[in-house]
Amino acid sequence: MEFLDPKLDEYAGTHTSVESELLNKINRETHLEVLQPRMLSGHLQGRFLSMIAKLSRPTRILEVGTYTGYSALCMAEGLSENGKLITIDINEELAPKIQGYFDESPWKKQIDLKIGDATQIIPGLNEKFDLVFIDADKENYAVYFDLVIDKMNPGGLIMADNVLWSGKVIQEVKPYDTSTKALIAYNEKINADIRVENILLPIRDGIMMARVKLNTRN
Repeated sequence: MEFLDPKLDEYAGTHTSVESELLNKINRETHLEVLQPRMLSGHLQGRFLSMIAKLSRPTRILEVGTYTGYSALCMAEGLSENGKLITIDINEELAPKIQGYFDESPWKKQIDLKIGDATQIIPGLNEKFDLVFIDADKENYAVYFDLVIDKMNPGGLIMADNVLWSGKVIQEVKPYDTSTKALIAYNEKINADIRVENILLPIRDGIMMARVKLNTRN
């Protein structure tokens, strides 16, 4: 499902800052060489992630679900000088390609790619994060949130991608559709959690943004 008229989407893209040559290369090669290229964040969402990172200037970023590294590099643009980005993916086959892209970037010494099960890796991270981006298996979104919430700095952002799931979240859910059920549950969970304030943005396939409150009021 397209949420925006294709002509309006094109208009938005042409009036958005261009992506770097490296990001353009990743975009192109992902569509040519990798399965399910729709998983790539793409130009408009990538610039949004970059803008959020540049506005917040995070020292520590965590990404759950690397895919081909596009979104990680977008967020890395906003890293503080001594910042670090940890990105986790379970796909061993893509690791050499991803690391190659990271090594081509100005942030190659600041990005730590970890391959494995994020539910097992996150508990062992001795870090406090300013920005988290969840874009992995939908069934575990709530698990990832629960694992990171206590590792967040006050005022930090937890973002989750694909929370509108091509509109399936407002349609009748098939009994076997565990991904849609999980995303509906995640959206409701975040909306009810008093530790965060949240907004669901209809950017691309939907991004749920949750800011960790400084205290019970703000």
